[in-house]
Amino acid sequence: MPFLTMQESKSKILNRDWSAYYNAVVGRPPRETLLAALEHFQSENSPKQSLFAVDLGCGDGRDTVELLRQGWRVLAIDGQSEAISRLVTRPDINVEHLEPRVMRFEQLVLPESIDLINASFALPFCPPEHFSKMWSDIVNSLRSGGRFSGQLFGDRDSWAMYTSMNHHSRSQLEKLLEPFAIEILQEEEHPGKTAIGEDKYWHIFHIVARKK
Repeated sequence: MPFLTMQESKSKILNRDWSAYYNAVVGRPPRETLLAALEHFQSENSPKQSLFAVDLGCGDGRDTVELLRQGWRVLAIDGQSEAISRLVTRPDINVEHLEPRVMRFEQLVLPESIDLINASFALPFCPPEHFSKMWSDIVNSLRSGGRFSGQLFGDRDSWAMYTSMNHHSRSQLEKLLEPFAIEILQEEEHPGKTAIGEDKYWHIFHIVARKK
């Protein structure tokens, strides 16, 4: 598989048609990893009115809306201003407990004692030179017993040619998850298409993990 130059890779990612993506996923339900994480909190009888989540790469809000619906306070972050505009104008959103913020991964500043950090298909788009710090910030910002839910891309994913994205081997992923008790770790690998119909070979790790 040929790798692109850094300039070609950044151009490919930064110039993605995000409007087409948002249009393609309108009305889709929340991610299963998020729902699984919420079920774990429910089984612990956690008081919803005091729970606080950060939704990284929130897009137009398919996960944020569910968190708000279940009574969580949510800081919703996305690097695309269009995503945040779509989020705050959704007819099904409760903005009372929502703080929307336009922020790129390399600018990320997280508050302390977060109960849940959700990152559905978002972290692979963090510039690799910023990933280690970002992941460290995620781990450090979660309270003990807090959870991470989301996806990382594997090293056999067809987008691994993009050197401005993150892809991880199984052993690298397991190293990242050492501060956590793993509740879900599912590896998915198959040919398919993206939400906007592009051919793609998927290699994905679906993760729900509880900070030790």
